Amino acid sequence: MCGRYSLFKLNQLLEYFPWINVPPGLRPRYNIAPTQPVLAATNQHPDRFDYFHWGLIPSWAKDHSIGSRMINARAETLAQKPAFRDSFKRRRCLIPADGLYEWRKEPDGKTRTPMYIRKKDATPFLFAGLWDTWRDADGNTVPSCTIITAEPNDLVRPIHDRLAVILPPEHYDQWLDPGDQPADRLLSLLKPFPAEQMEAFPVSRAVNTATNDEAECIEPVASESLF
Repeated sequence: MCGRYSLFKLNQLLEYFPWINVPPGLRPRYNIAPTQPVLAATNQHPDRFDYFHWGLIPSWAKDHSIGSRMINARAETLAQKPAFRDSFKRRRCLIPADGLYEWRKEPDGKTRTPMYIRKKDATPFLFAGLWDTWRDADGNTVPSCTIITAEPNDLVRPIHDRLAVILPPEHYDQWLDPGDQPADRLLSLLKPFPAEQMEAFPVSRAVNTATNDEAECIEPVASESLF
């Protein structure tokens, strides 16, 4: 799963995705956690980033609590799962990040080491995601999203059995096309990002606590200093 990620290189965000408008008041985030507001550009408004609740709340849900269990969507079952099927066909999005965290299980079977995973050039990228809009009993709308995961690449496989899907630039337009598309064409885009273009290193356990949202979360540390 992808349960934490970062987005702090805001100047590079503007540089790499100049066609997407960024909302005012954006601040660096080093430890973005589920249920928090996150940025996404949708196939309804591909020219701007808006805020979404991280954890998809389907329009038919009875209450918003389901979102906490929908932070990720498995690529292999998007076309079948009722919670994601309609969004997969009609409501796709791109979610900006510059790194993500996964926890590596150590040989003792108990200890988990937080690992920070990013592109080798440390530049921002875009996760493939889905979105939906839910209305509460008072008629208030809550836009929400989920990050799609797939099989890991060779770099991530020793760390975790899933990897969030990072789309390469040549697939942005197709993913954000507002029209319905054949499921097989969309699924063909959801591949592991090339391992040779990524790196991973252990970081402080500060990231384990969602309220810690400082630069120390991404600072490399020696593995032995974690224990």
